[in-house]
Amino acid sequence: MISANNVTLRVGKKALFEDVNIKFTEGNCYGLIGANGAGKSTFLKILSGQLEPTSGEIAITPGQRLSFLQQDHFKYDEYPVLDTVIMGNQRLYDIMKEKDAIYMKEEFTDEDGIKAAELEGEFASLNGWEAESDAESLLNGLGVETEFHHKLVKDLVSPLKVKVLLAQALFGNPDILLLDEPTNHLDLDAIAWLEEFLINFENTVIVVSHDRYFLNKVCTQIADIDYGKIQLYAGNYDFWFESSQLMIRQMKEANRKKEEKIKELQEFIQRFSANASKSKQATSRKRALEKIELDEIKPSSRKYPYIDFRPAREIGNEVLTVENLTKTIDGVKVLDNISFTLGREDKVALVGPNEVAKTTLFQILAGEMEPDSGSYKWGLTTTQAYFPKDNSAEFDNDDTIVDWLTQYSPEKDVTYVRGFLGRMLFGGEDGVKKVKVLSGGERVRCMLSKMMISGANVLMFDEPTDHLDMESITALNNGMKKFPGVIIFSSRDHQVVETTANRIMEIINGQLIDKITTYDEYLASDEMARKRFTFTLTESQENDN
Repeated sequence: MISANNVTLRVGKKALFEDVNIKFTEGNCYGLIGANGAGKSTFLKILSGQLEPTSGEIAITPGQRLSFLQQDHFKYDEYPVLDTVIMGNQRLYDIMKEKDAIYMKEEFTDEDGIKAAELEGEFASLNGWEAESDAESLLNGLGVETEFHHKLVKDLVSPLKVKVLLAQALFGNPDILLLDEPTNHLDLDAIAWLEEFLINFENTVIVVSHDRYFLNKVCTQIADIDYGKIQLYAGNYDFWFESSQLMIRQMKEANRKKEEKIKELQEFIQRFSANASKSKQATSRKRALEKIELDEIKPSSRKYPYIDFRPAREIGNEVLTVENLTKTIDGVKVLDNISFTLGREDKVALVGPNEVAKTTLFQILAGEMEPDSGSYKWGLTTTQAYFPKDNSAEFDNDDTIVDWLTQYSPEKDVTYVRGFLGRMLFGGEDGVKKVKVLSGGERVRCMLSKMMISGANVLMFDEPTDHLDMESITALNNGMKKFPGVIIFSSRDHQVVETTANRIMEIINGQLIDKITTYDEYLASDEMARKRFTFTLTESQENDN
């Protein structure tokens, strides 16, 4: 068990947390949720001992081992992959190195023998003989193939590094496991494997994630950070959402009834306070009135942007025709004679392990890259808006947010432009903020504003949920679902894919698999589809960018 006792953290004069008391018990997986800036990652750092609270303390059951997901992707660059994973149990790793050093001595003394025997006993008690096979099993489950296990971490591409660090956190059956955004940059197959691992994990897990589907799958309780406090709810994310909304409705209804009672008492007092025969009743009602207290209903720190894509014109029957598109990137054929057509009601999810292949297709369709061969043709009635995975070039200038968006607006009126920015939570002075200093999430919201203001009837999204908080993801998901035009998109968010797409296109080894179906039906109808969501050597190399 791990608990926070009267924990307060102040940043300057602001209290991020104040007098937080909470216990996380064995056998539960807790989803730690809250708005951006609420302090989810900060609270995990306090629990793990990486950050000291201003006051209060963290208590861990004596003898229990805590493990957390490292965020520094370069910390273990000089270590072999297997060693890095085993370092998840630092004591076990230290014993391995110490006894190896003893056995390598040219002169082996009696003292060395005694020490080695002691180390061997502790090594066995920590399941050291299974350490290497356990580490390999974790790596293989996450899609890190055996050929990488003895390489240095620095020789791996970024997506594989993420998986190695995740395997390190999971290694050795820790008593308490802290995971901050563990699904970030994972392919869908690795996410599915992690879901099953956590479902079967019998100790304590506390996880921060913006993936609603993931939280619904793995969580038994939700710890909600709001107003500087943390409140526990039994059940998964959907149950939390329903419970929290019900609680607010109940408080509002209780307040409404209290307000009616207050009004009734006030009217009686006003009417009969001067009446001698009713004065005792009026006095009694005054006392009753003084005892009535309305429940304080604080506005949540969560803010939902309003995302609504409205096409300026209706789309015709001819949307897009793609014929024999081929493209080679860095010597690898990522698109190999791909052909398809889009209809006016298509919402297509691009899936598959090769991020480069999907991004390349988007860039070709957006006119940013030429294919090696083949062709594509947009219908005459179509207008396209494109959300690139890398948007850094868009914001490498000195424009303010208002000026930046105005250049893309058909209506140059500042009030009109500020209306779109207001929907995306850029209010007041935010409009004059320079775009080059925006955070990743703010840049995404700017790009979505650009797409909304364009009035396009075809939307292309390459991983739009990256950098967004859960509220913004929910708003985007709703906007995509109700959009009356055509969408072609890729996303690691299972719920976005399942609730938006009516057609699945998988690119695997450059080839296209195209099915008219929902995502869950696609996975259920083809068990091999999930197995294909694993990085091959060449695809993982491509995916580094």
